[in-house]
Amino acid sequence: MDAETDLHAGRCHCGAVRFDVALSDGFRSIRRCTCSYCRMRGAVVAMAEAGGIRIRQGAEVLTSYRFHTGTAEHFFCSRCGIYTHHQRRSDSTLYAVNVACLEGISPFDFPAVPVMDGVNHTNDTGQLTRRAGTLRYEPAD
Repeated sequence: MDAETDLHAGRCHCGAVRFDVALSDGFRSIRRCTCSYCRMRGAVVAMAEAGGIRIRQGAEVLTSYRFHTGTAEHFFCSRCGIYTHHQRRSDSTLYAVNVACLEGISPFDFPAVPVMDGVNHTNDTGQLTRRAGTLRYEPAD
């Protein structure tokens, strides 16, 4: 992992899976997606380059799921079911990491999260990725 990146420790809910991740652009890369799987999962993610995730514990309990083209591989703990990260379809050199799995980070720490149009995925349309909108969090007073 590159020392010039933003390093974080992460884990699943039950603690069986523990990992370190170097976010390639810190939290400037946060996003959500409108594809069928991401819409149901509801995670806010940040990007890490390939090799930027190191599983410290629990690699044997990680399981994965692929759908549609089978390109993106989504990883989650087989014990507690928490999604930890996935290899992206639009750029297989990047991994998207569930920010809720990172120590001291909550998806509610971000007042505005860009939402990307995964329904009309760039690999399907040949067009640049379109921003579908913004998810906003406004804490109660």
